[in-house]
Amino acid sequence: MPEKIIGIIGGTGLGDAIIKQIKDVKRKKISTPFGKPSSDIVVGKFGQRTIAFINRHGDGHRLSPAKIPFAANIFALKKLGVHILISSGAVGSLRETIKPGQLVLADQFIDKTYRKQKSFFEDFGAVHCEMTNPVCDRLRGEIVKAAGKLDITVHSKGTYICMEGPQFSTRAESQLHRLWGGDCIGMTAMPEAKLAREAQMCYALIALVSDYDCWRPHNEKNRQTLLREIVANLQRATENCLSLIKSVLNSRNELADENCSCRKSLQLAVWTSEKKISRVRRKVLSPLFE
Repeated sequence: MPEKIIGIIGGTGLGDAIIKQIKDVKRKKISTPFGKPSSDIVVGKFGQRTIAFINRHGDGHRLSPAKIPFAANIFALKKLGVHILISSGAVGSLRETIKPGQLVLADQFIDKTYRKQKSFFEDFGAVHCEMTNPVCDRLRGEIVKAAGKLDITVHSKGTYICMEGPQFSTRAESQLHRLWGGDCIGMTAMPEAKLAREAQMCYALIALVSDYDCWRPHNEKNRQTLLREIVANLQRATENCLSLIKSVLNSRNELADENCSCRKSLQLAVWTSEKKISRVRRKVLSPLFE
């Protein structure tokens, strides 16, 4: 069954909250050709389904965005048999109507990252995955349905601008991101979504809004008060996200569909002649093609 294990990636705020909900926990250390994942993968029961959970920033939030081993994380989950991947991460809002504490189901991305490994196939050959719709519309649709059963505000779509970090935007940059059509901004959705597509996974992202980005002047407060406010917003968004994930995983609807185009993303993507591809490298990367 393709839905045997559903992958969950926990970003800022969600890691500890999800782990407390998992039953029959088993911790797995998965080796990959791309190094160690951010953390052990926690496999267990969550609601009606079996999940494989990874804490993106590692235990104790020790990994900054530039140090997250995105390729190892995605490869390890695929090696475990994950075909469905629901990710989460904190963002700043670029729109007045997207308020702190709310959730956004991003459907588009603008990738401003430049230091991170963006492909599994750098020493394999020329592989060009189609990315017009970078998240799985079918999976996002199931999350929208689950959100409709809850008394929380979930924006059904939005453009996520992924910046390199670790510093936040200047005000001029934030205003430019709004002009580009961005709805929220974070540091971790890319290259994660691109790697999930290369791994032939159905991928969706739940963005947790912690505050307004700096295009919108904050109220005049001391920094400690402002920090407490952001932490409270993130806590509220985390609780909302946890409720949404519970609703998704308790749903009787099928989340997986092996006929989905996401599950066939490598069929026409490999441009290099088969004769020119290393058999050894093909074997090493075989989980991606399954």
